[in-house]
Amino acid sequence: MWELISAGGWLMLPILLSSVIAVAIIIERLWTLRTSRIAPPNLLGQVWRWVKDGQLDAVKLKTLRADSPLGEILAAGLANARHGREIMKECIQEAASKVIHEMERYLNTLGTIAAITPLLGLLGTVIGMIDVFSAIMTQGTGNTGVLAGGISKALITTAAGLTVAIPALFFHRFFVRRVDELVVSMEQEATRLVEVMQGNRDVEGAPQPEPVPLRAGNGRKGA
Repeated sequence: MWELISAGGWLMLPILLSSVIAVAIIIERLWTLRTSRIAPPNLLGQVWRWVKDGQLDAVKLKTLRADSPLGEILAAGLANARHGREIMKECIQEAASKVIHEMERYLNTLGTIAAITPLLGLLGTVIGMIDVFSAIMTQGTGNTGVLAGGISKALITTAAGLTVAIPALFFHRFFVRRVDELVVSMEQEATRLVEVMQGNRDVEGAPQPEPVPLRAGNGRKGA
């Protein structure tokens, strides 16, 4: 393994560093973006029971806000429910913007790694071929060892760059899609909360005539 790394030249160092960063981000995001952590099931039902039983107080709101990202969004709406539907929606959207920002943390870095590592590999290919042609100019085509070394450097850096870029690109798209799915799920829960608090409907049968968009402009990143 070390022989391959050393044969690839100095460009293997940024490629290896990128691979370490990518693996760390992937593991961290897989743990952080679990559905059970972001939007626990039956959370809205529990909140509604607190409301009906008159148990919703400042302590419960603080606990709800610290429990999960969805809880933080619901707590923002509940804390301002008395001010009317529109104010409640605005507070939910403000809390959601912070939550979504946290959910998208490190994704730009992962996408950048997926984009630049093939370029680093390509740069290694170019440098390797330059070495090959330089050797041909100075020593002719008889020294096959020098020629093989330059070609080897070109192939190793290219392979290393693609080896890092392919999984990084896959997981970047996977996490972007996961965030979008979680945002849709939280939108539905926020809409139900607004309806039951402002429309006096039951949680289980609350319709969703006008969803509460959690992203600005109701736009979502493509998968």
